[in-house]
Amino acid sequence: MADTPSPEKLAALAVGEQGELFVQQHLKSQDWQIVATRWRCRWGELDLVAFHAQTKILAFVEVKTRQQHSLDYQGLLAITPSKQRKTIRAAMQFLSKFPQYETYGCRFDVALVTYSKTATFPQGFRLATYLEGAFEADAS
Repeated sequence: MADTPSPEKLAALAVGEQGELFVQQHLKSQDWQIVATRWRCRWGELDLVAFHAQTKILAFVEVKTRQQHSLDYQGLLAITPSKQRKTIRAAMQFLSKFPQYETYGCRFDVALVTYSKTATFPQGFRLATYLEGAFEADAS
């Protein structure tokens, strides 16, 4: 029997999903095509995989959503070396499943999103920081 998540955990998951949706909308406005969302494999989950046809870059985007009054770097602190290794392994698995992207340049981006607890989506959400190439694949 699976454990039922607490209401707090369910609320946090919902906010995380909204943060990811917010980043998807931002990337689409920048001419990125969303290739995958919440792609899972044995190594973990890729929040977003986006492709930019003009620059031929495939971005694996880790999204961290925090309350507006949290310090912006708190989401960044969650991108530990262990998380980076898992994300890199998941990205390698993704590329093996979708070889049409293997020849493109790849990078690992981090999107830090803040939200106001009292506001509605998407007005209460803000892209605090978007770090292109936040970490490298050789960070083993």
